[in-house]
Amino acid sequence: MARNLPPLSYLRAFEATARLGSVTRAADELGRTHGAVSKQLQLLQEQLEIPVFEKSGTGLRLNEDGAAFFATVSRAFDLLEERYQELKASRNEASVHLSCSATFAMVWLVPRLAEFYSLYPNCRVQLNMSSSARDGGSNRARDGVDFTLSWDRLSRPQVKGEFVPLASVSFGLVSAPDYPFRIDGDKFFFPTRISPDHMSEQWTGWQAATGHRISAQSELYFPHMHLCVSAAVTGLGVALVERRFALAELKSGKLVQRSEFLTYEGGFVAIMKPGRALSPAASHFLDWLRGAFMRE
Repeated sequence: MARNLPPLSYLRAFEATARLGSVTRAADELGRTHGAVSKQLQLLQEQLEIPVFEKSGTGLRLNEDGAAFFATVSRAFDLLEERYQELKASRNEASVHLSCSATFAMVWLVPRLAEFYSLYPNCRVQLNMSSSARDGGSNRARDGVDFTLSWDRLSRPQVKGEFVPLASVSFGLVSAPDYPFRIDGDKFFFPTRISPDHMSEQWTGWQAATGHRISAQSELYFPHMHLCVSAAVTGLGVALVERRFALAELKSGKLVQRSEFLTYEGGFVAIMKPGRALSPAASHFLDWLRGAFMRE
């Protein structure tokens, strides 16, 4: 007899949204659009014939039925993940599983992975991508993750738990060359500022640390910092960015620097999972990553 189960994609959308409390963050983690995840949640609830979420501010919260269902789905996913990792380990395939922001993965890491694989051809890198600025710090650590890469020292100045410093991070203002921008003493005037979703505190932290004041008439939000950089290139506003993620655009002249860059020495860190010893593959990856940063 065929199993009477919803599609796995519906369950993955439900589990991620329930765990993260947000369709946007679930879409980031799953590599799907907000609309695709919303549609899967709708179809799941139609099949269940009962709602499992209720509105909570700007996010979602499980109702009583949803909480009970989530407990079962989460246990099932944990067991699947555990057995999956055991099967991979049984093949003696070296791997490192890390959590990082989608921006870091797309702009910096993936273009350089060929170098890592040339040094360690039998090691595989598995990515768990998180939202643009939180870097996985707000997500529940998954069983298979060796460590989380975190760089957003503006909104998270203090790193909790055990961590390994890898490189400095620098934050400053950038815009298209012809975008209107006026300076009066320590105050900057421009029409629109560009921010990652729900991360306006980055601007507050930057102003407090630099002594500058920002006067903008409006604000645009995008789910990833690399999209903020792209928006600035097209002339939509001024973005507050980590320098390495806009370096290519600054070098090409598509963007210009509008302020000094505020640097946090050792601000790019690998946050270790409590009680988990680093595997040889994970150690090799961190050594390579640190070296790659130094060479740049």
